[in-house]
Amino acid sequence: MGKFFSNLAASPMFAFYVTAALFIILFGAGSIAFEGFFSLQVFLNLFIDNAPLIIVTCGITFAILSGGGGIDLSVGSVVAISCMTLAYLMRDTTLSPYICMVIVLLIGIAVGLLNGILIAYFKLQPFIVTLGTMFLCRGLTAIISRESVAINNAEYSDLAFMSFEFGDYFISLGAVIALIVVVICTLVLRYTSFGRGVYAVGGNEQSARLMGLRVDFIRVMVYVISGFCSALGGITFSWIMLSGYAQHALGMEMDAVASSVIGGTQLMGGVAFIPGTLLGVMIQGTILTIISFEGTLSAWWTKIVIGILLCIFIVMQALVTEHRNKLMSLKAESTGKKDKKAAKA
Repeated sequence: MGKFFSNLAASPMFAFYVTAALFIILFGAGSIAFEGFFSLQVFLNLFIDNAPLIIVTCGITFAILSGGGGIDLSVGSVVAISCMTLAYLMRDTTLSPYICMVIVLLIGIAVGLLNGILIAYFKLQPFIVTLGTMFLCRGLTAIISRESVAINNAEYSDLAFMSFEFGDYFISLGAVIALIVVVICTLVLRYTSFGRGVYAVGGNEQSARLMGLRVDFIRVMVYVISGFCSALGGITFSWIMLSGYAQHALGMEMDAVASSVIGGTQLMGGVAFIPGTLLGVMIQGTILTIISFEGTLSAWWTKIVIGILLCIFIVMQALVTEHRNKLMSLKAESTGKKDKKAAKA
């Protein structure tokens, strides 16, 4: 039994199992404590309410997974400038909402490309680079308008309120897009050469270079993906808010990092699982739902609980990594002894 738990703790999936168990416990506790909590619609609402964060967190997971101190602090500001750009274009131009959305996605890709080039080819620290683009995007959003700009386009509003009904339940278009992003990101990381390259670069950059991988290209692409996901998250965020505002998505980058880490992504890189990232967001949503059902607690308790969980998961990652390294050392020693015995024989 002890060997089983030792091997389980050494598994790269260990953090995901812990996250899944934590989500089940939280949702179960809410179901026991509050009448009406245990329902399919409450569960679907977790996707509906957190669709932008799910999309953004999938993107930032690529950046963290790539290692080298990878992180993207610009995601919240890209969401804000996406909302503002959509609101401005639909208010002051005659462009189709679909053209406006394409423009916004291109802005996200451009920001990600800028981040990636500065980090990969100029060897600048991801924290500093993305902090700079965070301020840049937030400042540009405020320059467009310091006031909230409403989105009154009827065609765009139809998209915002679009939902898919089955029986007494429904799910929004934004939530469906978020789930599609989760599936695509999972498949890319698990079944494509690019995804395996991201894992390799995050695990050991020098080994990845010796293997002939295009490390710099991979590093640029993970930030392009993060920028694209941030812009797409901004579109779904605008469907919820139906406005552009310079203060939109303040702190979303921290929520995304926390969700990714709680979902099992290692801050050192090399280990991540997109379904775990989804569960990390769902845990935040479940805590907020429990607080809203309770009715007397402040929403700030969500931040407090997530902060505690984040610290616990970071410590757990360090302990698991240390345990895994010890097991690898023991296996190497055991193999060495067997080789010596075989040589003597």
